[in-house]
Amino acid sequence: MELTSRLCRAQEVAQRERAASTSLENVRLVAERAATAWRQAAVEAEQREARRARTRAIAEIALLQGQRSNEDDQVLSEDPDRGRAHS
Repeated sequence: MELTSRLCRAQEVAQRERAASTSLENVRLVAERAATAWRQAAVEAEQREARRARTRAIAEIALLQGQRSNEDDQVLSEDPDRGRAHS
C-alpha cells in the first residue's frame, strides 16, 4: 500500500507536536527525525500523485482527440461505413 501525501503530512505534524511537547531529549530527537522522514515521504507521495494526475490528463486528452478525429473522418467521408469494422 502506498502512502498518501495527506497521511504523511499528518504524521509529520504529529511528530513535530510530540517533539515540541516533551521534556525528554531522546524523545525529542527521535520525534524530530521521524518528522523529517515523514516530510520526505510526503514529498515523494506528492510527486507520485502529480505524475499520476498528469498521466490521467494526457490520456483523457488523447482519448478526446482520437474520438474527435474519428468523428471528423466520418463527417468528411462520402463512405458512411468508414472507420467501422466490416462483418
